[in-house]
Amino acid sequence: MKKTYIVITKFSVTNFKSFNETFTLNLGEINGYEFNKECIKNNVVNNALVYGHNGVGKSNLGLAIFDIIVHLTEYNSNENEYSYYTNAFNNSDVASFEYEFNINSKKILYKYQKSSNKIIISEEFYIDGEILAKINRNESDLATFNFKGTETLNNKISNNKLSILKYIKNNSILDKKDTYNETFLTFFNFIDGMLFFRSLQDNIYLGLEIGIKDVVEDIIENGNLSNFEKFLTEAGIDCKLSIIKDLDGKDILAMDFNGKSLPFFAIASQGTKALSLFYFWFQRLNDTGKVSFLFIDEFDAFYHHELSAFLVKELKKTNVQFILTTHNTSILTNDLLRPDCYFLMKKDSINNLSRLTSKELREAHNIEKMYKAGSFYE
Repeated sequence: MKKTYIVITKFSVTNFKSFNETFTLNLGEINGYEFNKECIKNNVVNNALVYGHNGVGKSNLGLAIFDIIVHLTEYNSNENEYSYYTNAFNNSDVASFEYEFNINSKKILYKYQKSSNKIIISEEFYIDGEILAKINRNESDLATFNFKGTETLNNKISNNKLSILKYIKNNSILDKKDTYNETFLTFFNFIDGMLFFRSLQDNIYLGLEIGIKDVVEDIIENGNLSNFEKFLTEAGIDCKLSIIKDLDGKDILAMDFNGKSLPFFAIASQGTKALSLFYFWFQRLNDTGKVSFLFIDEFDAFYHHELSAFLVKELKKTNVQFILTTHNTSILTNDLLRPDCYFLMKKDSINNLSRLTSKELREAHNIEKMYKAGSFYE
């Protein structure tokens, strides 16, 4: 069976939330470092950590990247996160998004404009520079389709909440033997597997699944009690777990102390609770092919730096492309990733550390010390 690979190589957004002017994240700008090569996949950053002062828009970057799942999938999109859609300082009422992917060496460009998270103004989809689908509702409700299998498809799309890509996928018989069709369907599989979550007060997630699932129920239903206990132990939390009944007769997770069982979430620290949520999603990551791209906002807000490093190492093992936002400089080290995988974000730009200094960064450099000294601020 042919091995398929797909990565996001570049993303740009304009007039969305805190992004007034065009803001671009380029994951294809790498250096030829000879260490931690596993952090790069097909010449694209596969493992990225994003730093930046409070208020520069790190959370909004994740929301911008995941705007795509709102109109291309049926999965959780958490509409509350997309209120106040466009930038308050911008005179336009339209936000623009542009994604570049590499799918089996083919270059994919998908760009669109929206006036809200539901209303689509225009879309364009290209493979290797050839346009395969296009619509601009400011001009007409007529779409252009150039996929094999769409020749007889009705091209009048008056519903401005309906993506023409989703329309093609759901209403066409696309021959998978055609290279463009195969690439198009692979693109959709990738979007379906995107996951955003954060473990702060609201514990929100975007993509991958529908509805709300209980962490404890998931552990019990999947028989993962001993595996979860092992995971906590490896993370430095020595405990003995069991399942007990609460006052309503419902199965709940408990910690055992010399024969006494206490409800897990009643006594667990905030960090342990956050780690439980991480474990919940980590099981999906370990389910090969289920998660394609991961963005965790403030991934280690409640963790000790050794635990943060442990989790990054565990994520690297999954081979899933991921972006993590953090303020923890203790994991800003060449022992974990490499300078072109650490990004410094400001309100109007984001670059990896190797592009923010004229100095040749080597494996032996203490990049945390350089970061704190302001070496990467222009």
